[in-house]
Amino acid sequence: MKPWRRKGARLQAGFEQQEAAVLRGLVSQVDDMLRARSEEAPQDELAELTGIRTGPSEAPNDPVLSRLLPDFHRLDPDNPAKEDLDSAAALRSLHEPELLDAKVGVAAVVLQTLSPDGGEVRLSFEQADAWLSALNDVRLALGTALDVTEEMPDELPPEDPRAPHLGVYHWLTWVQESLVQALTE
Repeated sequence: MKPWRRKGARLQAGFEQQEAAVLRGLVSQVDDMLRARSEEAPQDELAELTGIRTGPSEAPNDPVLSRLLPDFHRLDPDNPAKEDLDSAAALRSLHEPELLDAKVGVAAVVLQTLSPDGGEVRLSFEQADAWLSALNDVRLALGTALDVTEEMPDELPPEDPRAPHLGVYHWLTWVQESLVQALTE
């Protein structure tokens, strides 16, 4: 990949075909997970009348989705009070649809602006912000799946099944960092 650079009011980078395929594939996988979660929303007659949507009141069971859609209200794991549980459920039900829309929207920007064949990508500042959010979501998902921690070495032994994927994680980190640097120039 050619690193991001700023050209006036645009940001540019170049992606090889394989890089574009990897990034598009990962963004699509996260997008699919988020859309599936969105379809789990309960059908609500009041929402149909008012246009105010509600989402699931319970956190996702999948650790990756739980990382992408964290609780809106922290509970004391040793002593969760009933009113705290009710508050957490209400906040999730109220805000999760908006969060899902935002995450699906930024994924769409990446998929629209990055050709499957790779090549030059040119972004407005608004599109660059969407890319940063989508890259962050992909890194969170991949990092959760790989169980990335601060103590994890930069490279894993070749026999570790996570080793090739950790390289992709580091590459995504570099793509994101390059875009942040270009934005702040």
